[in-house]
Amino acid sequence: MAEFTMELNDDQKQVRDWIHGFAADVMRPAAAEWDEREETPWPVIQEAAKVGIYSLDFYAQQFFDPTGLGIPMAMEELFWGDAGIALSIVGTGLAAIGVVANGTEEQIGTWIPQMYGTPDDVKVAAFCSSEPDAGSDVGSMRTRAVYDQTKDEWVLNGTKTWATNGGIANVHIVVAVVDPALGTKGHASFIIPPNTPGLSQGQKFKKHGIRASHTAEVVLEDVRIPGSCLLGGKEKLDERLARAHERARSGGGERVKNAAMATFEASRPAVGAMAVGTARAAYEVALDYAKTRTQFGRPIIDNQGVAFQLADMRTQIDAARLLVWRASWMAVAGRPFESAEGSMSKLFASEVAKKVTAQAVQILGGNGFTREYPVERMHRDSAIYTIFEGTSEIQRLVIARTISGMPIR
Repeated sequence: MAEFTMELNDDQKQVRDWIHGFAADVMRPAAAEWDEREETPWPVIQEAAKVGIYSLDFYAQQFFDPTGLGIPMAMEELFWGDAGIALSIVGTGLAAIGVVANGTEEQIGTWIPQMYGTPDDVKVAAFCSSEPDAGSDVGSMRTRAVYDQTKDEWVLNGTKTWATNGGIANVHIVVAVVDPALGTKGHASFIIPPNTPGLSQGQKFKKHGIRASHTAEVVLEDVRIPGSCLLGGKEKLDERLARAHERARSGGGERVKNAAMATFEASRPAVGAMAVGTARAAYEVALDYAKTRTQFGRPIIDNQGVAFQLADMRTQIDAARLLVWRASWMAVAGRPFESAEGSMSKLFASEVAKKVTAQAVQILGGNGFTREYPVERMHRDSAIYTIFEGTSEIQRLVIARTISGMPIR
């Protein structure tokens, strides 16, 4: 296992520069247009597929990087390009992580390729967990999955919300309640194959930021899927439920991770890297602007009020990146998050992105408030990082419970 390092090796630098080039040459020129259109940038996704960035092989290579830095490095560069387009490119990854984290080898081999499609016929996937009444409170989830033993089928009913690629995805991964008596321990994840009857897109959301990324409700009405579409298989689920019931009867307090939480834990440092990318992009625009914009006969960076802001921005970005890299290395090295280091990285990087992009707007003044300059879009985009995949408040709750061992509410 590789030791923790703050220096990328030559191969990683080559990959980083390749992704950076795509972000600079393809994503950035298209960013403003797709933000205004509020539509999925299929041509950009296809370009990413043609060069190999939108592919199973690319993400597998980064995921299995022995240093753990492949994914955060890639996320930072893509989201440096543009957060909305980048989320359209990487959104399928959350569904893929759900399958890898909870599925069998056969399920991984069967379904993940269908999530991406081919360069000539690109597809996307969606991970569906949140509901209108169950966001941070996953215990309030109402979507039900009932097993029909006579047909070896699962029947799903409910409504999911805030689903990236929801309704337009080729494959949907849906978290549902299979045993209401067990609360969050009674959840399981299911694969909804393409063109399954009963699945439809509900409301498509018009958002404050990341507007090039499709976000919508997913409605499930008597959706029938084969028994083989239960992630991990029924035998494994039955064993897990039996253990949970036994612990409940005996008053045992052992914590059991459900499928959705396992997915989020694996992805939180990656979200932190996305936030670092957006923050870095805004900082670079502000730095260049401060060095060239003159007021009272000199560049505005000559003023401590501006220069000190930029110094703080850079310091916070670097600190956020280090937290993300530490958590990513710990995950690949099998080190337990004894102080919730994954949540720490996501929390800090998300808050830094909001603060840095706001400072960038302030440094650009009136220009920063217009859509003629990208920091306005970056500031809007940054708001999502403190909300999705666990709000900042939830991250603090996770950290507090972990470091204290207390059931803080």
